Amino acid sequence: MKQDFITGLELDEKQILSLLSLAQKIKAHPSDYSQALAGKSIVTLFEKQSLRTRLTFDIGIHKLGGHAVYLDQQNGAMGSRESVKDFALNISTCADAIVARVNHHKTLQELSEFSAKPVVNSLCDLYHPCQALADFLTLQEVHGDVSQLKLAYLGEGNNVTHSLMLLAATLGTDFVAVCPKGSGPDAQIVKQAEQIAASKGASVLVSDRVEAAAGANALYADTWVSMGDNTPLEQVKEKYMPYQLNKQLVDMTGAQTILHCQPAHREFEITSEVMDGEQSKIIQQAENRMHAQNALLVTLLNPNF
Repeated sequence: MKQDFITGLELDEKQILSLLSLAQKIKAHPSDYSQALAGKSIVTLFEKQSLRTRLTFDIGIHKLGGHAVYLDQQNGAMGSRESVKDFALNISTCADAIVARVNHHKTLQELSEFSAKPVVNSLCDLYHPCQALADFLTLQEVHGDVSQLKLAYLGEGNNVTHSLMLLAATLGTDFVAVCPKGSGPDAQIVKQAEQIAASKGASVLVSDRVEAAAGANALYADTWVSMGDNTPLEQVKEKYMPYQLNKQLVDMTGAQTILHCQPAHREFEITSEVMDGEQSKIIQQAENRMHAQNALLVTLLNPNF
């Protein structure tokens, strides 16, 4: 049976740790995996703009010996020129997997329903699980056992927050989402993460107080305005500036690691001083998108390699 990766919860703690271990092996010894996806063609569907997602999937698939086929909206919008169902049915007759960066989670659900091949979520409005894999690969490289960490996210509760929170819960990492009132993560996803975390002896906390991030090993920022929202950053500056990732916050929390999924708006959600500082692992984190995704694709398409 095919296996999808849409919410990130398709893999349990043991499987995630195995995948992260594989990612480290692929990163350290890429030539050993240069034929891991030989003969495989993977369609990458994009409804949204992208730098890191397209770059890391295209180049990553090539490094594994596979073939990436890029489809954007110039081929006709899914659900408009052709139904999502027909996209899935047609693509899966030829391709070995679909990687989709879409506007709505329901699009991924429909692709999964009608595709005979694995579907990977490379971003939707509710989840960004490939990003979370790269984030925890980075934390593991820097700190070792992630179950001993506290991770604090600051800003708007969004798809990145959701995937970070769920993966933190799965791996037993204490997680805090610090968001302005009215801009927190989805309540149902928070409840789900709390239940998973409790079973691992970890905690999930949502707060509007920056002090909740005290004692965090790592601080994480994201843009204040999610992709597709055209609100100017200046309009939300007053609301979010108390949550800016700056030197004062780093000193207050005692954090040793700084993360940001990018694109970053310097001097808004994060200062250049922090983004370019010695504690920043942001570029390492961006590179790790490729290694984590490569491990995921090998796991899904050639697990016996």
